[in-house]
Amino acid sequence: MKCIKFLSLFLLALGVVLMASEERLRVREFGIKIGIMEPGEWNAITDVEGVKVGHVTLIEGDNVRTGVTAILPLDGNIYQEMVPGAIYVANGYGKLMGYTQIEELGLIETPIILTDTLSVPNAANGVITYTLDLPGNERVGSVNAVVGETNCGYLNDIRGRHVKEEHVIEAIKKAESGPVEEGCVGAGTGTQCFRWKGGIGTASRKLPESRGGYTVGVLVQTNFGGILQINGYPVGVNLSKYSFQRDVEIAADGSCMIVCATDAPLDSRNLKRLAKRALLGIPRTGGYYSNGSGDYCIAFSTAKEVRVPRDSEERTQKIEVLRNRHMSALFLAAAEASEEAILNSMFKATSMQGFRGHKVEALPLDKVREIMKLENR
Repeated sequence: MKCIKFLSLFLLALGVVLMASEERLRVREFGIKIGIMEPGEWNAITDVEGVKVGHVTLIEGDNVRTGVTAILPLDGNIYQEMVPGAIYVANGYGKLMGYTQIEELGLIETPIILTDTLSVPNAANGVITYTLDLPGNERVGSVNAVVGETNCGYLNDIRGRHVKEEHVIEAIKKAESGPVEEGCVGAGTGTQCFRWKGGIGTASRKLPESRGGYTVGVLVQTNFGGILQINGYPVGVNLSKYSFQRDVEIAADGSCMIVCATDAPLDSRNLKRLAKRALLGIPRTGGYYSNGSGDYCIAFSTAKEVRVPRDSEERTQKIEVLRNRHMSALFLAAAEASEEAILNSMFKATSMQGFRGHKVEALPLDKVREIMKLENR
């Protein structure tokens, strides 16, 4: 009996390893070009100078499939040198912590954390501990922790609240620039999208010098439903897996967290306008902000011209911001990057089995290739 139990655990572990090692291509590597703008060097949110991303992935036993993703807007002590930020809500069925202070002041003062729904309080504790422990913050008595979430309860024992304070601090400290790991990692470990495996995805767009040469980067945590489209192709219908496929099978609800960064000098007003456009990635891929979906975008600017020092002897601050009439190229960049990031989250994700034996299959790229007829394009 012990041998059978050991063999079962071994096969499960082997399955997780095989799923993690499966070769998966990003959508652009696959041969599909989204939009007309060119990506940055890594085609990731980290193409925005100073932005870093860190993951902690929790895959334990049969039932734990969750994690943490940390996005750092800049190096150093962000509490003492805040960045302008904004949040736009497409559908508010979510537990986004830190929203009201950003709405009121237009500033972000902590790293941005993504995790699962019931781990938001633990994640906030981690952000607070990290912030209080930074040199220079010895007298800090108020911290607006920014934590977003999606619900991974199908694959993960979400009631176990397995994400702890130390995992959040670890993700923050592991954050780095360069290529970003995607798919079943961090906060995307247990998520699903369009009834296939979702996860973490990222992409970026670099504006031409004639438009300012600014960069827009997006990172997404995908966990929502709809009818998958890729460049307008009805892939979900062709694969016969989509929301409202049968009257008794709705499977449309879920959530999507989007984080949008730019080095363009924007204030909170225009960052909210940018966030609104980044959310277009959801309908462009076939989602529609269903009733039970928490669809948010957190946007921020890293430009030095618009950063706000917490303590200053000056009564006023002079900043330079981009004029409204130069925003359109950034809007397009945000929409394109968000669309590609969502697809990257699915293209890079592998099949996952978890809580109570539930399994979510990865998007079958061989069938996608056939549907898109890439060989003939």
